[in-house]
Amino acid sequence: MLEVYFESDKEVISFCEHLFQYNKQIELHWKTSEEWGNHLILDYQVPGNETMESIAKSMVEVFVTHRLTNMINGIIKDYYYYTNMDEIERILDITHWIFSGDDADSVNVRKNKDPSQLLQSLFIANIKNTETIHFDSVVKFQFKVFKDQLIYFVGLAIDEFKREEDHQAFVDMLREYIVKREPSYNTVHIMQGNQFSFYKTNGKRFTKLELRMLMQKEPLYIVGLDADELNLAPLIAMAPKKIKIYGDHPSEPKTLTVINVFQERVEFQPVSSFPFQYYLKK
Repeated sequence: MLEVYFESDKEVISFCEHLFQYNKQIELHWKTSEEWGNHLILDYQVPGNETMESIAKSMVEVFVTHRLTNMINGIIKDYYYYTNMDEIERILDITHWIFSGDDADSVNVRKNKDPSQLLQSLFIANIKNTETIHFDSVVKFQFKVFKDQLIYFVGLAIDEFKREEDHQAFVDMLREYIVKREPSYNTVHIMQGNQFSFYKTNGKRFTKLELRMLMQKEPLYIVGLDADELNLAPLIAMAPKKIKIYGDHPSEPKTLTVINVFQERVEFQPVSSFPFQYYLKK
């Protein structure tokens, strides 16, 4: 048997819902206490690791749903001293992505660590060898290791946020630059790949020499573009009226940058729409 106390009605309801999902063998009795709020009595026949895990996992769900955002917000404001609400909101979003994202990038950023596992181990450590547990007390007094990890994740989120800001400033500068430019070409066709392939309206591909000659005519160094950059720089040099990109990955980073810089000038189409299949095979 285990007694569990929750001060919040929302949290106790959330805990019960998750507990029934994880373990239907636990008998649960709920009453209220003036001093401690919601008082649960968990009655189970087999007090093994599986039972402990189901209780701990339910507490993890409660924390992530009801407490994590507030804790992250507190770290952003009190530890890193951010006050701008838009900046705080963006850093919060990135931290959530680092914390629970299942894509390769987020997993890589947090170095394959699973913060939910740390939470679960902390709850299990507090449940073991006790008959009474106060959820609020555990979160308030036993979470130093977790909070240290969360401070580190927020720091990573701030680094990413600053990179985004720098990138957006770079994009804005390029937009201003091309607005002032007279277009050298009406339309340029681009095929996605590890490196873009550029095609003229007659279907012939721009050679690297042609691209470099175009780039040499423009002082691209003033907008921070390297002479060896052969994806975005040639387009900035050409400043075409229309850019048609063909591929299967509209959210690919190089492509997104071109779309962000040239905006309504860009049209994305599938590879099957590429009009110069003959030249593509060559």
